[in-house]
Amino acid sequence: MIPLFKVAVDPGAGPLVAEALRTGVLGHGPRGEEFEEALRARLGTPHLVTLNNGTSALHLALRLAAGPEPGGEVLTTPLTFEATNWAILANGLRIRWVDVDPGTLNVDLDDLAKKISPATRAVMVVHWAGHPVDLDRLSAILDDAEAAYGFRPAVVEDCAQAWGTTHGGRPLGTHGNFCAFSFHATKHLACGTGGMLVVPDEESLRRALRLRFFGIDRRADRVNGDYDVPEWGYNFYLGELSAAVGLANLANVDGRVERHRRNAAYFDAELAGVPGLELTERAEGHSFWLYPVKVADRPAFIRKMTAAGVTVSAVVRRNDTHTSVRDAFTSALPALDAVHDRVVHIPVGWWLSERDRAHIVGAIRSGW
Repeated sequence: MIPLFKVAVDPGAGPLVAEALRTGVLGHGPRGEEFEEALRARLGTPHLVTLNNGTSALHLALRLAAGPEPGGEVLTTPLTFEATNWAILANGLRIRWVDVDPGTLNVDLDDLAKKISPATRAVMVVHWAGHPVDLDRLSAILDDAEAAYGFRPAVVEDCAQAWGTTHGGRPLGTHGNFCAFSFHATKHLACGTGGMLVVPDEESLRRALRLRFFGIDRRADRVNGDYDVPEWGYNFYLGELSAAVGLANLANVDGRVERHRRNAAYFDAELAGVPGLELTERAEGHSFWLYPVKVADRPAFIRKMTAAGVTVSAVVRRNDTHTSVRDAFTSALPALDAVHDRVVHIPVGWWLSERDRAHIVGAIRSGW
């Protein structure tokens, strides 16, 4: 089977992991610090912290953006992995669903603009499959909200699928918002498990550094018990083994992203106009962690591709229909209703050979 996901581990990871095991430092230590510095240099911002996973990054982002007091709404998309929206609930906040743009599968910014209210504490956007949300348009919408209500909701960008994505020629994480990244095993940049939170300012950075370790300043004198916890925090720091894998994988991540883009360009050309299949829209800076298409009769398409030895998947189910939230948070979402059951993802990753690509195209063109 041609896989939909595959784990990248650079050969340099083995020696770095072995060294961490030899030293016996497996919690947060020198490799974690080195990885953070490398990430700061790569993104061009000092305001970031590494964490144990992307879900922790989302949770901490909302804590920093919306505050620890429960209540208030977060505008968000239901077309995402559940981690995005369960982080809202974990912070004691309420979900308000926003419809999707059927062309990009990202949040519909027109619907979002209509739903901002005095109850809005934050806005959560997901760069689905690595397609950048129009952050300039979002900023203008928030300008209008600030003029209307006298406050500006914070923005949390879920960048879990968007390492390497740029907007306006700048990498995500450099547009002044809270940005949560995932370094899960199957991502462009993998640690096995890990994540990163980029924050907009120095004060948020100081808080994030404390909150990822129970609210304790790691530089404090804990030997003599002479330290204070100004606000309680979490056990969210990144371990040394994951940091070692991340350091090694960072060396070649740009090449992997570029191969995703080249494969996507190939599919764009070869699948245009196929009956029963519609491509999503394109934007400059798209990193194509996934390659979504919209198909007629999705179950038949999945059966056909499976029989052809190609793994395809819807990847996620719309979050608003889960029993845990279905009755508590409801909203009319006509665009999502129209597109949800048509979306499926085909392999686009760095592991595809030219033969794999041609086989995938041939299987799709032969119909289902």
